[in-house]
Amino acid sequence: VTHSIPACIGSMTINSKQLDNESPVSIFAVNKCYVTVQDGTFFDGSGFAALVREGYKVRSDVNITLEFRTTVVHGVLLGVSSAKVDAIGLEIVNGKVLFHVNNGAGRVTAAYEPRGTNSLCDGKWHKLQANKSKHRISLIIDGNLVQTDNPYIQSTSADTNNPIYVGGYPADVKQNCLTSKSSFHGCLRNLVLTKGQQAEWFDFSRAFDLRGVFPHSCPGAEH
Repeated sequence: VTHSIPACIGSMTINSKQLDNESPVSIFAVNKCYVTVQDGTFFDGSGFAALVREGYKVRSDVNITLEFRTTVVHGVLLGVSSAKVDAIGLEIVNGKVLFHVNNGAGRVTAAYEPRGTNSLCDGKWHKLQANKSKHRISLIIDGNLVQTDNPYIQSTSADTNNPIYVGGYPADVKQNCLTSKSSFHGCLRNLVLTKGQQAEWFDFSRAFDLRGVFPHSCPGAEH
């Protein structure tokens, strides 16, 4: 076993003596437990999760689905970039969800603008689906579809080779399809990237770098 248990542990005794977990000698990546907890991964607004160390190749097609819950109107959801301009990015800016794609010829954006600035940032779960199919991109939020015209129809492949950054990214990492540097504050769950018929579900506890992210532990109410 190489990774920690996603659970809450309390009232531990050894030889009838209760351990004091309020003032440990040392502590690493242990968060408080919540009285009410939901499935999901909590992002405290300070960091990110890094997945696929060897680099994720978007290429011509990818379908991204996830659910998010936040009370903050800015935050990075996901970015995959390259050393060149090729990249994809998902972010919340001023309460809108933006899906950016650059296949090499220029950035194209599908934007979902809700009726009210806070209607997606109301602390409730919202479903997101972002689809790139060659030069076509679309965004579906809670069943509402947004499509956008792409003038660069000859350019169809996003040749990315960097990790997938979720909820933010390190200061020294370039993201060509994100405009925000704000880390996400809230909860994410059910992140799936599908290429063709092959769906890949991502478990945040297996990320190769986690900062300010607590897998499998999402507080029932915002803290």
